[in-house]
Amino acid sequence: MVIEIDSGSGFCFGVTRAIGKAEEELTAGRQLYCLGDIVHNGREVQRLQALGLTTIDHSQFASLRDARVLLRAHGEPPSTYARAAENGIMLIDATCPVVLHLQERIRREYESDPSHLKQIVIFGKRGHAEVLGLVGQTEGTAIVIETPDEAVQLDFSRDIALYSQTTKSLEGFRQVVEFIRAHISPSATFTYADTICRQVANRMPHIREFAACHDVVLFVCGHKSSNGHVLFEECRAVNTQSHLIDSPAEISPTFFANHPQTIGICGATSTPKWLMEQCRERVHEIIDALGLMKTY
Repeated sequence: MVIEIDSGSGFCFGVTRAIGKAEEELTAGRQLYCLGDIVHNGREVQRLQALGLTTIDHSQFASLRDARVLLRAHGEPPSTYARAAENGIMLIDATCPVVLHLQERIRREYESDPSHLKQIVIFGKRGHAEVLGLVGQTEGTAIVIETPDEAVQLDFSRDIALYSQTTKSLEGFRQVVEFIRAHISPSATFTYADTICRQVANRMPHIREFAACHDVVLFVCGHKSSNGHVLFEECRAVNTQSHLIDSPAEISPTFFANHPQTIGICGATSTPKWLMEQCRERVHEIIDALGLMKTY
């Protein structure tokens, strides 16, 4: 039996950068708050909390004064920066450069249309931290659609500018583009920008290939991870013996009832390597208990 951790899984650049900034502040002994979970993985959040990181929400942020606050990779709307300036808060800005560039593009799009006749549309998950930051660039006027089917709600007699949350499915985005192209009025203009992060998008074909190579797949990610659920569905599409788990404790011996020869362990852009390694150790324990042969 072979147990393999996917070398392509784990933190993306943006998450690595944000965690690095947090560890730098905490190591220096500074009190640090983080606006929202630094990453959508409860185990990593707990690890950093043990080092002194305090997670707060926006209502708590509003009452802070003269503090140091980390902005995570997802980014924030302009209102967050304004409140920080009012309250004397020092921001440690860890917004992912890809997200930051997207925010700037959407803000320019919005400001270039003073009458705001154009519909700025964001293909993304409603309420997701990144999407809230993107919508904030348009003073809350951008239209969010979660699925290609929701594009039907747009006014096709008006100009449309389409953008995407950086971690959405590339195929889903292409479907939205084709739907709008097919329905837009000849008198209206349609522009779109493929703003999906390629570090994330490129993981989809890789994760499908990885999942197809193994009898059983353990996909490790936090239950809040939007990117994780997208990638897990890619695994399950090619391998029905794919299991979504949050921690080693969720690994069940029943996963291996058919005596698999290969077990693959992979994860999301928010999944730490150390957690996947802990899952591998748990698999070893279960395999030992079942008396199955394994290799490392």
